[in-house]
Amino acid sequence: MLSKSQARAFFIVGTSLFSLIFLGLTVDTMQQVPKLTNQDNLSPEAIRGKHLFDTKNCMGCHTILGEGGYYAPELTKVYDKRGAVFIDLLLQDPEALFPGERRMPKYDFTPEQRQELIAFFKWIGEMNTQGFPKEPPLGKQFLMQTPKAMAENARLNPLVSTQKEETMPAKKAAAKPAVFSTLCVACHSVSGQGGTVGPALDGVSARYDKEWMKKWLLDPQKIKPGTTMPKLPLSETDLNDLVEYLGTL
Repeated sequence: MLSKSQARAFFIVGTSLFSLIFLGLTVDTMQQVPKLTNQDNLSPEAIRGKHLFDTKNCMGCHTILGEGGYYAPELTKVYDKRGAVFIDLLLQDPEALFPGERRMPKYDFTPEQRQELIAFFKWIGEMNTQGFPKEPPLGKQFLMQTPKAMAENARLNPLVSTQKEETMPAKKAAAKPAVFSTLCVACHSVSGQGGTVGPALDGVSARYDKEWMKKWLLDPQKIKPGTTMPKLPLSETDLNDLVEYLGTL
């Protein structure tokens, strides 16, 4: 049992000690912030993008660095996952890119404002967030037709596997283009991975030849007026890489 003087001393010493520890940790954190956030890379364009992000109250629906609303997707790594082309298209007209799927309003951003927001997302994505945000722990368990799943299906259903090998010609797999991983997967899926707005692209080369696919990617509306597929701003290299990749599916 502590006496009154001992209790007072214990309180004073304990409070002082842990206050000093707290202040030390705070100073250490503040010293690390410039390095962790790549503060030297914060351009005037990115600063204007941050101001635009705040004035449009984007955090009312989105989270960034874990802060904000949980109604819409987390944006900390959106630049790495989707790339500048996808973000620019979405900011131009969310409804055109995701017809009937998104409730994000159209803000009528100017081209300069869109680039400022993209610069802000790029800077945020380059921060050292020490692993945040993590991938959902159960996400990979629900992917359909991954290579491991396909191997397991072949083991359990050898007859089906043999039939597929006999009826489908072997094709040399092409490398998946970066533009597919950042842009196309927002709407389409391959082997169960990707979006569900557009049709799955498994077996697309059995339905269309490369010449048709190239014409389609150049101008979907010309091939099928009224289609929800937007005209993508693809470079010649991106276009050829996409056609070659789709031709192996």
